[in-house]
Amino acid sequence: MKLSTQEEYGLRCLMQVAQRASETGGSISIPEISRAEGLSTAHVGKLVRLLRLGNLVESVRGQAGGYKLARPASEILISDVLGALGDPFFNDGFCDEHTGHEACCTHSVDCSIRSLWNAIQFVVDQMLDRITLQDLMGDGHQLENHLAHKADELLQVTMP
Repeated sequence: MKLSTQEEYGLRCLMQVAQRASETGGSISIPEISRAEGLSTAHVGKLVRLLRLGNLVESVRGQAGGYKLARPASEILISDVLGALGDPFFNDGFCDEHTGHEACCTHSVDCSIRSLWNAIQFVVDQMLDRITLQDLMGDGHQLENHLAHKADELLQVTMP
């Protein structure tokens, strides 16, 4: 399982928007995000467009314009962010994309691996549904403890 660069950079850009909101309550421009993250303005523009289409940010017009969060950071789930930026780890078309030289997977009827990918996707989705953008805004140690607590909660819910 691998997080795409689009998802990583998009989340970092959204955190810049959230950081600006928490500091000044104002918006942040694409060039400001670009400088803060060391990314080209064109790349940031593409990422912010995806975030806007996902209803995570809104544009602010005018001289002090830029982008702001569409709702409070405490209401933005990381699962929503990653969903706006990319595809799930395992989706229904996964098996069709990995057929080798055949028209369909030779194990499509009795696939035991598909169950593994579905289980992993379920656990990942459950974890990402429990973490908000606000959760990521704390310091590293505090975040690590918070995520460990969320993982423990998840294990209590999913494991008998």
